[in-house]
Amino acid sequence: MGPLDGVRVIEIASLAPAPFGCMILSDLGADVLRVDRAEICGPNAKAPVDPLSRGRRSAGINLKDPAGVGLLLRLVASADVLVEGFRPGVAERLGFGPEACAERNPRLVYGRMTGWGQDGPLAPTAGHDIDYIAISGALSMVGRAGEPPVPPVNLLGDFGGGGMLLALGVVAALLERERSGVGQVVDAAMVDGSALLTSFIYGLRASGTWQDARGVNLLDTGAPFYDTYETADGGYVAVGALEAKFYAELLAGLGLAGTGLPGQHDRAGWPVLRARFAEVFATRTRDEWAEVFAGSDACVAPVLGPAEAPGHPHNASRGTFTDVGGVVQPGPAPRFSRSAAGTPSAPPAPGADTDAVLTELGCSAAEIAALRASATVA
Repeated sequence: MGPLDGVRVIEIASLAPAPFGCMILSDLGADVLRVDRAEICGPNAKAPVDPLSRGRRSAGINLKDPAGVGLLLRLVASADVLVEGFRPGVAERLGFGPEACAERNPRLVYGRMTGWGQDGPLAPTAGHDIDYIAISGALSMVGRAGEPPVPPVNLLGDFGGGGMLLALGVVAALLERERSGVGQVVDAAMVDGSALLTSFIYGLRASGTWQDARGVNLLDTGAPFYDTYETADGGYVAVGALEAKFYAELLAGLGLAGTGLPGQHDRAGWPVLRARFAEVFATRTRDEWAEVFAGSDACVAPVLGPAEAPGHPHNASRGTFTDVGGVVQPGPAPRFSRSAAGTPSAPPAPGADTDAVLTELGCSAAEIAALRASATVA
């Protein structure tokens, strides 16, 4: 099930970006084992509802215990990938850094997910998505003219520039391993990834068609035909009528064709266009406007929230969202014509698979009991 069927991944439990990257690998068919902290496991541990935890097995191992690290290295011996999200040097201090793992398995792809990367003056310091996208330049581009930058939730750093790039790096390293026969370290940094996401803007700057001020450019709410507008019911519609033929359909749908408005690309006339568009959009509800523009090329869409998006006819038709363990959430992507991914399994309770994993390692029931008694495992 999925193009990564047969790939074995060990994920050291962490937050947000690394779990997202491992969710992608799992969605695409990889067998992902999450190593959870032993102290959070136990008979009363509850399975999380977090989609980032889906499609895994979970073993509770105390990685501050040398015996626990020894178990992890035994798991590494038969794995294809290990992913950790510690600050630089932490895994080495605990005894399962890249060199220690490579001694057990030279073919191992070792994925490292951090905010600042493995080197550089900020590498040892703390940070969050907002900090990484701040110095990468991405945050400066988000917001309206004359207003402060607006954090785009944590989508650019943690997920787009973090976990997704990590997953791509791991898959690329697995592909390269088929030629070289050896693994390598993947240094995935959110500052690098969020900078990479801005590549298109650097091309616009070089051509003189992008200004560094917020809210004055074609794609950052500067243009009235690429923005959101409030509707009569307090909802919003998104307008992206960039091309002339699409803009003509926008004007027709709004009833503004032939009304003597300024030209589409007459920047001096943009305030007039914006005010007129806002006035007209406010006369109907969001869903009424969606019906007006249904099937057209005006590039107008209703702005949907998480509760509404799964029910949109297009999303429902494609199965963009799915139900996993009673929680509606985005389904696996992209799609594959032959090796289609299956529906992910529900997230496991922390440590739910500890005994099964140890048994697979060859541990006897007595050994497992002794490891549990010493708090080496959950």
